[in-house]
Amino acid sequence: MKTRTIILTLLVCFAAGAVCFASDAWMGTWKLNESKSKIGAGMQKNDTVVYEASGDNVKVTVDGTNGEGKATHDEWTGMLDGKDYPLTGDPTADTRAYTKVNGHTLKLNEKKDGKIIMSGRLVISPDGKTRTLTLSGTNPMGKSFKLTEVYDKQ
Repeated sequence: MKTRTIILTLLVCFAAGAVCFASDAWMGTWKLNESKSKIGAGMQKNDTVVYEASGDNVKVTVDGTNGEGKATHDEWTGMLDGKDYPLTGDPTADTRAYTKVNGHTLKLNEKKDGKIIMSGRLVISPDGKTRTLTLSGTNPMGKSFKLTEVYDKQ
């Protein structure tokens, strides 16, 4: 009887953990849907974005191409608490901050030398299959930009 109780308890714990992890709509791999996106000529494109748990933090890995068509790769690990955390691999920014508005919306800021260079909003559709990033800022040449990138969950 004790064995059955222990096994049942373990199964309930594993199921609860799986439900909690799955309920975070951000986690997983997101692929750019270029036909639905509005990215200006010569702008960087983020082809794939991966959100994964890293202890109590979230790790975000971005792969794409810059305005010249060269491959890019950057990584950020931190909490969704609005605080700046180091960003590696992006020559235009050195920190990124995400603020969780709700389960389907994040605010985003990127900074270079303490100055905000771009900010935006990420929204996941109610069905959890689409992620939309609206972003505005100033490029390294000092020119303002706006873009919308739409991603499909893989």
